[in-house]
Amino acid sequence: MLSRQGVRSGLRAWCAAATARPLLARGFADAASEKKEKVFGEAQVTDKFKEDWKKIAPNFDMPKFPSNFMEARPPVSPTIPAKLTVNFVLPSQYELQAKQVDYVIVPATSGQMGVLPGHVPTIAELKPGILSVHDGTEVKQYFVSSGFAFVHANSVTDIVAIEAVPLDRFDPDEVRKGVQEYNQKMNSAKDDLEKAEAQIGVQVHSALQSALGIS
Repeated sequence: MLSRQGVRSGLRAWCAAATARPLLARGFADAASEKKEKVFGEAQVTDKFKEDWKKIAPNFDMPKFPSNFMEARPPVSPTIPAKLTVNFVLPSQYELQAKQVDYVIVPATSGQMGVLPGHVPTIAELKPGILSVHDGTEVKQYFVSSGFAFVHANSVTDIVAIEAVPLDRFDPDEVRKGVQEYNQKMNSAKDDLEKAEAQIGVQVHSALQSALGIS
């Protein structure tokens, strides 16, 4: 199970991310270098844009666009597929890559949101809570700190999280201690910064407490 030190370490990392810390991308370095060798289709640029570019920057080449380097997403099927394709990405690794599942439930700021194949395109901000991935009788649960879920029209969902830890790695006793500790820190905070950090701690540990079903 995740120790108290591990919970604190995760919390500190999340707080740092909240203050605009650059995201790590080490895990994608190799994949990025491989894709440089692959040639993708030309970007779809209108004649009007080309004309305006020549007027504004006549001495510069036409800029590159994301579509010059990325494979196009699969087209939207006329029928709803049987499975949802999920990409679950952390700053340094893929947790799930093109995983075919029945559905996912994400902790959106507006409430728990279920996503099945054929879901309408949506962008949802994530709050601390449980992300569950369902495939048949198999259910995988993660506690996520924050992030976004991008639901596309072609039944592909991209989930990007700052941190995610399998739920079964947390120690319930340490979570209880964390709730008490950060409540005390919030009550004794000397300035707004200390209070804000304590509030984040209370929010994260309270969400963990709820997810683990403990009091």
